Amino acid sequence: MTRLAHTLGLTEFQTDIVANVREFVNKEIIPAAQELERTDTYPQEIVDRMRDMGLFGLMIPEEYGGLGESLLTYALCVEELARGWMSISGVINTHFIVAYMLRQHGTPEQKERLLPRMAIGEVRGAFSMSEPELGSDVAAIRTRAKKNDDDTYTIDGQKMWLTNGGSSTLVAVLVRTDEGAEKPHRNLTTFLIEKPAGFGEVAPGLVIPGKIDKLGYKGIDTTELIFDGYVASADDILGGTPGRGFFQMMDGVEVGRVNVSARACGVGQRAFELAVRYAQQRKTFGKPIAEHQAIAFQLAEMATKVESAHLMMVNAARLKDSGERNDVAAGMAKYLASELCAEVTQQSFRIHGGYGYSKEYEIERLMRDAPFLLIGEGTSEIQKQIISKRLLEEYRI
Repeated sequence: MTRLAHTLGLTEFQTDIVANVREFVNKEIIPAAQELERTDTYPQEIVDRMRDMGLFGLMIPEEYGGLGESLLTYALCVEELARGWMSISGVINTHFIVAYMLRQHGTPEQKERLLPRMAIGEVRGAFSMSEPELGSDVAAIRTRAKKNDDDTYTIDGQKMWLTNGGSSTLVAVLVRTDEGAEKPHRNLTTFLIEKPAGFGEVAPGLVIPGKIDKLGYKGIDTTELIFDGYVASADDILGGTPGRGFFQMMDGVEVGRVNVSARACGVGQRAFELAVRYAQQRKTFGKPIAEHQAIAFQLAEMATKVESAHLMMVNAARLKDSGERNDVAAGMAKYLASELCAEVTQQSFRIHGGYGYSKEYEIERLMRDAPFLLIGEGTSEIQKQIISKRLLEEYRI
């Protein structure tokens, strides 16, 4: 058999891109990840190399300077990046979601103004829905944009868990506007907020406080976003029409769930690689622990979980690329891949024994990174809610 997570049916170009990213990960990310993570340092040199490789424009159409590749190609690249260090995949995740939303829903002027600069990484995207007391109830968003007489909007409120909040220069923000609709989610609008990178008051009425200190997912900045009388133009509304933000954001989240499942696949693969290598090096009772049935069976379980998660992720990406509805497939892939990633990482940790608890060993970092994937882009419970709702529609008696 081939090694795990081998994807059939790729074009020669897709195969070359994924192979180049894997080589980049092996040579430049894995050797540097431990120290960068330990010091919580933003990986600027690695990000610059990713720009040179064209990864920021992977799915942006060629007419705007990107590579025009599919969601599948992007997901396979994310899988490789997360295998090296999950934070690296996070650098381009929110950028990709914003670029995708612009491609699908932006006005011609917004596309012309932003996508070419996003393709080369000059403009870096971030994505903001969550609020401090919001959880998964998106329709209950409190941050509000009040329309003024001069065709501008004044935005007030607080957003939370903004990945790349400090390093980004373009944020897609979901806020409440008064559209007079009876259903709350039809009163939501996405604004495209351009800002300088950095922390503090980065623009009049717009504050990015310092980084939130996290259990894992180090190196990448996660912040709040505070609006206090920030004035936005009507031209900053994604697509030019207010009230469509919920549907635009859900479209972005759908592909974001494929992205998170790809990251879970990458972390799970790395956890397996570390375990299978260690199990052949560590000896007890006169032989490598891999030759003890208890460990050999663990490796078999881990490999099966890694392979099944990868296949679910690939299926969800291919469905989206085909134009078919993929909310259930994306929800299933995100749910399964994140849960199996947590299990595989835990199994790898146990195989390492006491050394797994040491910061000198890579598995310790993966143990802190994996839990984030259970939460990002909707918890497992939210995925099951989405899946069950659609199943009951399809199988209604």
